[in-house]
Amino acid sequence: MTQPPPVRPGGLRLGLRANLAQFCLLVGVNALVGGMVGQERSLLTLLATQVFGLAAVSAALTYIVAFGLSKAATNLLAGTLADRYGRKPVLVAGWLVGLPVPLLIIWAPSWAWIVAANVLLGLNQGLCWSTTVIMKIDLAGPRRRGLAMGLNEAAGYLAVALTAYLTGLVAARAGLRPEPFYLGLAYAGLGLGLSALLVRETRGHAQLEAQLTDTERPTGPPAPDSGPSAAGGERPSTREIIVHTSLREPALSACSQAGLVNNLNDGLAWGLLPLLFARGGLPIGQIGLLAALYPAVWGLGQLVTGPLSDRLGRKPLITGGMLLQALALAGTALSGSFPPWAACAILLGVGTAMVYPTLLAAIGDVAHPNWRATAVGVYRLWRDTGFAVGAVLAGLVADLAGLEAAVWVVAALTAASGLVVAGRMYETHPATART
Repeated sequence: MTQPPPVRPGGLRLGLRANLAQFCLLVGVNALVGGMVGQERSLLTLLATQVFGLAAVSAALTYIVAFGLSKAATNLLAGTLADRYGRKPVLVAGWLVGLPVPLLIIWAPSWAWIVAANVLLGLNQGLCWSTTVIMKIDLAGPRRRGLAMGLNEAAGYLAVALTAYLTGLVAARAGLRPEPFYLGLAYAGLGLGLSALLVRETRGHAQLEAQLTDTERPTGPPAPDSGPSAAGGERPSTREIIVHTSLREPALSACSQAGLVNNLNDGLAWGLLPLLFARGGLPIGQIGLLAALYPAVWGLGQLVTGPLSDRLGRKPLITGGMLLQALALAGTALSGSFPPWAACAILLGVGTAMVYPTLLAAIGDVAHPNWRATAVGVYRLWRDTGFAVGAVLAGLVADLAGLEAAVWVVAALTAASGLVVAGRMYETHPATART
């Protein structure tokens, strides 16, 4: 039987240069998605203790648990829906869900409203961020996937950092509510407008890559368990993809556990470290600066680490990044003033930048284009479950043994995760795997 030609009606082409306008638009949209999280980053734990009077750390971190669980589940749903119905409808739906979030925080008469707002925020992030990741992978093609993920994640986390800093400044002058959350209202409205009016569907690009994959594209070393092969066949079931990504395939499963632990320590940085800094006597302005410094370095660093993984490979950056994060958290537990905390925040940002886009690129390397969106959703399910696990674990340990003990526990788990990657994962990038 003659192979179908690797060209689609409409002249679709793969690559960043060929799709530059849409790619840049999606980078901007993902910055707005990140800003929705950034509006909470430096303020919500302080809101819990200073406005709503929550004394227990574990109670104050319930909003992160709600966010993490809803985002994790929605990541899987977003990937499955994007494979079946297209990317753009999922993106627009995510912005519609996110619109009420700032208003709920502004008007909340009780902490339950804040938790409800974070359920919606998790849905917004799961639908929008997952979809922008998938769409950029679709457009970029296999050769510059690390660069594409670096740009995507850099935009999102630089927006997290900038918004955390700006909301901290506003709160220092005008109070914790309502003024800091007006930014979130602007982000949600702009994101919805751009997504509905200007973003174009990219599923056709994934279908084009699937044709090229089955005929021309070089691949890395096969996994010991080949799992759901989509080469020229039917798309595997969602259950098969979940099992393959979570457990059976060495690289995919190693990435999934690393993603979970990475966001476990990010949940700690989001919810617990502002309390540690406040107990150390730092004013709100400096707490906001520290809350912004870590994601700022993380965001900027991905502009380097994403393309670097296209040259050096995925595994060295993931392993080294997890170990560097563990070192930074240990330093945070040992420190007690602004300068060393700032240095540790920078190290934590560098380590996270090494890991974050590289994990996504590795998932894209291994998963076939026919089921890649679902595999990305499964990976992001595990990764963002880390928010909830980190908030629960850190809160319980902090209530029982103190804030520093919680940081030490998370540092140890992060180091162990890096060692798992070193032992289980093979190199997934085709060019570096062949050298």
